[in-house]
Order: sequence, then C-alpha cells, then structure tokens
Amino acid sequence: MSGWRDPLGPKPKSVYVRRRILALAVLVAIVVAVALIIWKPGSSGGANAGSKVEIPDGVSETQAPADEDGEDGDASEDVAECKAKRLEVVPVTDRESYAADEEPEFSLTVANTGKKPCTADLGTAGMVFEVTSGSDRVWVSTDCQTQPDHRAVVLEPGQKLSTEAIVWDRTRSSAGTCDIARDPVGADGASYHLRVTAAGVDSTGTAQFLLY
Repeated sequence: MSGWRDPLGPKPKSVYVRRRILALAVLVAIVVAVALIIWKPGSSGGANAGSKVEIPDGVSETQAPADEDGEDGDASEDVAECKAKRLEVVPVTDRESYAADEEPEFSLTVANTGKKPCTADLGTAGMVFEVTSGSDRVWVSTDCQTQPDHRAVVLEPGQKLSTEAIVWDRTRSSAGTCDIARDPVGADGASYHLRVTAAGVDSTGTAQFLLY
C-alpha cells in the first residue's frame, strides 16, 4: 500500500498536493523544534569519553618528578646546602718531595658528586690544613689563623673547585707559637701527610710527601 494516495474532491489535484507538502513541512518543522529543545547544541549529552578538559591558567598538566630526597623537583628555586656525603674533599701538594731549600705548597679540591646544584661554605672558617707524621700532629693552619671568613659557593653537579695554594714554612705550630720563632721539623727524607677539611667535611685520605 502506497504512503501517498491521489487526492479526492472538487478542487484540482495540484491544490491537494500543495496542501500535503505544506502539512509535511509544518510537521518536519515541529519535529526539528522539539529535537532542538531536548538536545541543545553544544550539550555533552552525558559522559563523553572524547571530551577535552580545560586546564586553568597557572596549573601544569604534569607534576614535576620527585627528587631523590622525596621533594618535588620544582618545589623551590633555592639551592639547598650540600650534604656531606655529596662532597668530595681531596688534599693536594704541589710536589711529592722537597729539597732542603723548598717549602711545600698546599691546596685542596672540593667536588659536588650529587645530581643537583648545592651550596657549600668554602670560606676559611671551615677550612683546615693539617700536617702529621705518624701520630704526631705537626702543623695546623688554624693554630694562628686570623680573620676567618664564610663564603657560600654554589657547586654544580660534577663541578670541582680548587683553592689557592698556601705555603708551609716547615715549622711546628701550636696556638702558643703565633708570636714566637717556631722550631723546624725533621727532614732528611722524613715522611709527612697532609689532611684537609672544607665545609666541615674531612678528606677521606691524605697526601703523602717527603722532606729533605
């Protein structure tokens, strides 16, 4: 059975066709209007797995990874103080042996073995040079030190810094010998060891040298 039948009545067939087309157009308009009311343009229509979530200004999409100490990587722009286990302090002598008319020159290096920058006090207030021979404490740089200073230095990962050299006059020191003549130490091939401290961290070893 056809969905459309020829119109019946005294008026021409074209009149009935136009009326049916007009009625159909009105019906379609009503259906469209109802659909627009129920389904508003831009409505998500419920949960939409493909919808995009807008991120507010100032909020990052990803959080910075935590560092080895459990703190957020971008939690602070301040450089933390170097931990003792991240500092490598090494004593340095300019030679391994010295003739009778030569005075040893001492220095030290400090390296940051960690993975992040850190700050260390590399002033003379926390720096010590000590010469020993066996169990004998021969000379210490702080025995007669004057005006020790503090100096905060940022060390990058893997960076190694060296101090300026200081000269040892081959004499024995103590806190009571600052204003008097000091006794010279033994030579003739005698063995001595240099141990150092920087930023409160002791060197793990010594530098051996000989005096002639």
